[in-house]
Amino acid sequence: MKKSISTIIAIIALLFNTNNIQATTIKIETTTEDVDSSQLQSVYNAYFTVKDALIKSDSKLTSAKAAALLTAISAVKMDKLKSDEHTAWMKVMKKLTADAKSISATTDLKKQRETFKSLSKNTYELIKVSKSSEVVYKQYCPMADADWLSKEKAVKNPYYGSSMLTCGNVVETIK
Repeated sequence: MKKSISTIIAIIALLFNTNNIQATTIKIETTTEDVDSSQLQSVYNAYFTVKDALIKSDSKLTSAKAAALLTAISAVKMDKLKSDEHTAWMKVMKKLTADAKSISATTDLKKQRETFKSLSKNTYELIKVSKSSEVVYKQYCPMADADWLSKEKAVKNPYYGSSMLTCGNVVETIK
């Protein structure tokens, strides 16, 4: 009888330890996933600062924010991305880099805004796959015939700044 009770206690202890190990493993995997997502989140956040500088029609600030975007792009560790994110990243990385370099290399607001169209298109391709940590709105301006991404639902047009600040509408909500 004592051997049976000892055996049952040993089995219960073993099961309890196994559950703790599984719970710890799940917690570690979740934490790793959060870190992976934050890599691309820094790229998105840098994109939003470029957009905000264009809204202000400040070409020097736009150039500086595009340089920061370039830094965020080069800091992404591809081996830490999920499979679908990695595929999308490989598709748009060179274009994102080229667009960020182009915007940072000039203080011509018209050229910056023209390049921002491509930057927005490629950032959209990436954000659709990986998802931002926040709700993102894809907005469209018919006058510029171009889209951009925003964390705010209210339209603030980066292609025309204060001259046509609210021209455009939300065409998609990305969650």
